[in-house]
Amino acid sequence: MVDTDLEEIEDLPPSAKLVFKVLEYDGPLTQKQIVEESMLSARTVRYALERLEEIGTVDEDIYFADARQSLYRLTEPVAADGNGVEESPKKDACCAE
Repeated sequence: MVDTDLEEIEDLPPSAKLVFKVLEYDGPLTQKQIVEESMLSARTVRYALERLEEIGTVDEDIYFADARQSLYRLTEPVAADGNGVEESPKKDACCAE
């Protein structure tokens, strides 16, 4: 889970909150994948991503499978000492040791 200022998230429109949750559960995703998961229009998702980028909650990266698209992910939470906090990697049920 991303450690962000809850007040900033609460001030966002509902569409941006939904995009945040989609990225939190399923990210990183392309804009097209976010549209499919959230069932919002492409225009609404673009606006929501802009709002999330403004408050520093979302990062945009190159999507190497198709350079015409961008990959969106939630920013890493930052510890009190200013260092990034690593999250434990998710294991697939088939690959758990």
